[in-house]
Amino acid sequence: MVLSDIEIARNANKKPIREIAKKINVDEESLNPFGHFAAKIILNTKNKISEKKSKLILVTAITPTPAGEGKTTTSVGLNDGLCKIGKKSIVCLREPSLGPSFGMKGGAAGGGYAQVVPMENINLHFTGDFHAITSANNLLASLIDNHIYWGNKLGIDVRRISWKRCVDLNDRALREITANLGGTKNGYPRIDGFNITVASEVMAIFCLASDLKDLERRLGNITVAYTRDKKPIFAKDLKAEGPMTVLLKEALMPNLVQTLENNPAIIHGGPFANIAHGCNSVIATQTSLKLSDYVITEAGFGADLGAEKFFNIKCRKSGLEPNGVVLVATIRALKMHGGVKKEDLGNENVEAVRLGISNLNRHVDNIKKFGLPIIVAINHFVADTENEMKALQEECDKIGVESVLCQHWSKGGEGAVELAKKVVDLVNQKTSFKFLYEDKMPLFEKIKTIAKEIYDANEIIADTKIKSQLKQFEENGYGDFPICIAKTQYSFSTDPSLKGAPSKHTIPIREVRLSSGAEFIVVVCGEIMTMPGLPSVPAANSIHLNENGQIEGLF
Repeated sequence: MVLSDIEIARNANKKPIREIAKKINVDEESLNPFGHFAAKIILNTKNKISEKKSKLILVTAITPTPAGEGKTTTSVGLNDGLCKIGKKSIVCLREPSLGPSFGMKGGAAGGGYAQVVPMENINLHFTGDFHAITSANNLLASLIDNHIYWGNKLGIDVRRISWKRCVDLNDRALREITANLGGTKNGYPRIDGFNITVASEVMAIFCLASDLKDLERRLGNITVAYTRDKKPIFAKDLKAEGPMTVLLKEALMPNLVQTLENNPAIIHGGPFANIAHGCNSVIATQTSLKLSDYVITEAGFGADLGAEKFFNIKCRKSGLEPNGVVLVATIRALKMHGGVKKEDLGNENVEAVRLGISNLNRHVDNIKKFGLPIIVAINHFVADTENEMKALQEECDKIGVESVLCQHWSKGGEGAVELAKKVVDLVNQKTSFKFLYEDKMPLFEKIKTIAKEIYDANEIIADTKIKSQLKQFEENGYGDFPICIAKTQYSFSTDPSLKGAPSKHTIPIREVRLSSGAEFIVVVCGEIMTMPGLPSVPAANSIHLNENGQIEGLF
């Protein structure tokens, strides 16, 4: 009998969080417990966290498909594998959003015997970080409308308010709303809208801030609106950065939990990679690097989104330098990229595997452009055949990249020992890490560079209004900002139906947004939404409490 993820997690032999903390030399005075099995690491001058030279490994993946790739599962499995071979390692992940948990994707705490626990808590409210981020975002929104109601001394043009409210759920009905209805006592009616919390600029700032002071500075620099003569209004003009920081003070401390094998895991922050920069917090990664010899982190969705933003945004802003990359692939996903339908994935199809390698090859080439060594982790499924496995490994040999079969889903850390040994060798290689583009490159040229070098597009379409906005951003002092592309995660193109490695396509830019606090420019391409909707049969339909009060149906 194959147990579900939640059944495996529920049967885990968890250890008290203070014992997990001892493994990485964090004393009890530096812990703020949340129950028996989770705690926040208090960041202050009293704790004994000091600088050390550690290896940073990024786990990314081929372009995602409904067949599943298992990036988080591989990250957890690799961490357990490193601990199995006697290495001091921490896995550093993002927090799951309630949107996918109740929507289509499900949870984000790993799977099988490569999970982080307590799984139910992590996938739901956890330590309340997302609620704090939602509250900070919406406090700023309420301060904007309140300022206008009481006389609007700053001269905010209600037609040019750029700040939206947010909620950590998929709710398409909130994408565009009319606010302040009900007469003069409620304010001035205007068009407003909601983002999902993980798309909020507050989330991006939270994940890029180096400390509380930096957090407060960035929050104050958020552009919330413009006057009639197009003068920007910042959050600091409303004196919003102070109370917003107060709401985020506790949340900014990283969360410590454990894997099924009682190894340390730090889970903190959670922007999506298709609509934001898709990486866990800088504070969590830097803290992990001080506490262990190896740090495994991941970036959301495929390498064209998560890894590109990890390098060009997170590393650029934080000074982090990765030592190597693990690219996760599955036979099932490669067959889908080779043209096989989901319902036919159980049938052996060697030719489809060979065709699907085009997707993996593109990602490998892209990662090499950043000057980093790479290894392919083949996340094994029970239906994979010997012929298919042989074909994949032959194709990897042809493109000059080593591949390792991994069975962490079914065997935990033991199933990732070979990968762990290969990764230790990988990260000891000499690297020449570099960014894809320089700070001083014009914003439009940065966008073109990503489109050409990462997506293999031959053209980007942007109307005069968008080009004028980019020029205005440069004139206002934001020309050095990196680019954060928002587009579908299911293809190198903006058409989710184009699998494999589409080339010479066109990238249409729908809008550009200034994130002056997070310090990047969001470029919205194609039909991507910053407030997702629920599918026709949402995962929420299957989630309930059983007669023992335990959660059922959560992945």
